[in-house]
Amino acid sequence: MKAIYRACVALLLLSLCLAAPTAAGPREDAAQDLKEVYKAAEIGDAKAQALLGAMYATGQGVPLDYAESEKWSRKAAKQGEAGGQFMLGFMYDTGKGVPKDFAEAVKWYRKAAEQDYATAHVISESCSTRVVV
Repeated sequence: MKAIYRACVALLLLSLCLAAPTAAGPREDAAQDLKEVYKAAEIGDAKAQALLGAMYATGQGVPLDYAESEKWSRKAAKQGEAGGQFMLGFMYDTGKGVPKDFAEAVKWYRKAAEQDYATAHVISESCSTRVVV
């Protein structure tokens, strides 16, 4: 089951990266890219917030920090961003950064699935078999 979750997080991170606006080619200055993502996230860009949430959850480009992941994912999720909603579901499902709560996990997975976030459909069904909702 852990392998499924890791694959889902990897897919989330990849989908967020592909959906984010990029320059004409690969950027050589990763530190500058990260500053731009932070700047966008701080002014309320939901995709940037979800990306930071995923980055902190996986330790990609930043230190692994579930509290930061929860903070940024929740900000994105509250704006209706499916990646942030999925990440919150994942965090509640696994107990990373928040208390383990399958009912709360299903809630967030379903919100993401309602927006056709494909990975959330699969996980939501798997997770909902473990709780009565």
